[in-house]
Amino acid sequence: MTDAVKPDQRRAGGWVVVWGVLLIAAGILAIVIPAPAALAFALILAWLLVFAGVVEIAHAIHQRAEEGFAWKLIVGVATLALGVVMLVSPVVAISSLALLFGAFLFASGLSTVMLALKLRPKAGWGWVLFDGVLSIVIAVLIALGWPQNSIAFVGTLVGICMISGGFWRVMLGRAVRSGQVNPA
Repeated sequence: MTDAVKPDQRRAGGWVVVWGVLLIAAGILAIVIPAPAALAFALILAWLLVFAGVVEIAHAIHQRAEEGFAWKLIVGVATLALGVVMLVSPVVAISSLALLFGAFLFASGLSTVMLALKLRPKAGWGWVLFDGVLSIVIAVLIALGWPQNSIAFVGTLVGICMISGGFWRVMLGRAVRSGQVNPA
């Protein structure tokens, strides 16, 4: 890497860093005021489902002579209907998302605890167990606070994801700017 870093590469890396910093700032804001973040997330997801449902329906109609037309159409209508319901009742959508995430954490925690027990007494099995137990505890806390804390939970989770995404973008942008990573 004796070549000098190209100006375009420095500029591209700079924009990646800026994008990362903006994501971190937005993530912090989402954690501080989680309700707007949760609402925005639910509405964006709802619109994505509406769009996907329309595309699936159009695809099914286009492929109506093919096998499985009815199933494709049903999936498209169901996706569209879910998106519309989420648009009409975003608070219910947020509560449902929190409950689904809690169920996922619980199932993931159980499987991780089982994995830890299989790994015992190998080195590091305790960290695997810790991760599984932590997932189960968080799932139980979600269930105990559901549905009252759903908005705060989803908004905070969105904020954490934005901060994480912003952080890796800052690190990647710095590497691109310094010439350690080729953006192409």
